[in-house]
Amino acid sequence: MEIQIQNLKKNYGRKAALDNISLTIENGMFGLLGRNGAGKTTLMQILSTLREPTSGTITFDKIPLEDTRKIRSLIGFLPQEFSLYPDMSVLQIMRYLAALSNLPAKVQRQRIPDLLQRVNLWEDRGKKVRKLSGGMKRRLGIAQALLHDPQVLIADEPTAGLDPQERLRFYALLNEFSSNRVVIVSSHIVSDIETVCEKVAVLDAGKLLFAGTVEDLAQTAAGKVYELTVPKSRQAFIQSKYLVLSSQGHLGDMKSRVLHDSVPAVGNPVACEATVEDGYMEMLRQLEREVKK
Repeated sequence: MEIQIQNLKKNYGRKAALDNISLTIENGMFGLLGRNGAGKTTLMQILSTLREPTSGTITFDKIPLEDTRKIRSLIGFLPQEFSLYPDMSVLQIMRYLAALSNLPAKVQRQRIPDLLQRVNLWEDRGKKVRKLSGGMKRRLGIAQALLHDPQVLIADEPTAGLDPQERLRFYALLNEFSSNRVVIVSSHIVSDIETVCEKVAVLDAGKLLFAGTVEDLAQTAAGKVYELTVPKSRQAFIQSKYLVLSSQGHLGDMKSRVLHDSVPAVGNPVACEATVEDGYMEMLRQLEREVKK
């Protein structure tokens, strides 16, 4: 499966939610990174046929987005807010959604137990939805999105509200499903994307800032990340001079990882290997520079 996005625009009145986006997405885990309001949800909704673009083209293996019926047969969608009938059981929900998808009874009998076992909900199949934990609801969301065996799974901020361990389990599950299909995940949590995705795109204010491998994103900050050690009383000065990525107290000192174009003149600087999060922050820093020009 290959998704081709060309010159995509989406306007709400005079505001451009997406501004001339061109992107290619292939099989595997693909991450969309961006701050709130970056345009991630709008792009997800357009790919899911829930919104129409203002202009531009999208094709799924050369099938145009406008062929809504075919496209919807190819995709499964897990929105940010996944809510279903709270008094239905897990099994009832799956059967109900399978019926809405016109799945034959024979297929339902095989696929529903298989999916619930794969998302570790088979033992909880009689539990009402309102009694499920946040992580269990997300796993149920994956199961329902995969009911018709889609070639593309789209998950919009799927781990919002989950604790770190549940987030990792959730992404491991998505990664399992990505071996023979496209899985697109949007998030503002960089470490999650770094852990599970091979390729990533960075959006901000509707613009595409980067598209490539996670390693290439990290390299955008190569040679610009340093660890500084200063007395705690000097931390305010460090924050005023440098873009601080993280800080940690150590005895009477503060150790800070900072982004800077050259070796800092204070704090006994030690060069650090750049991470994906560093690269992401460097992208945003470059954008702010352009805005100020």
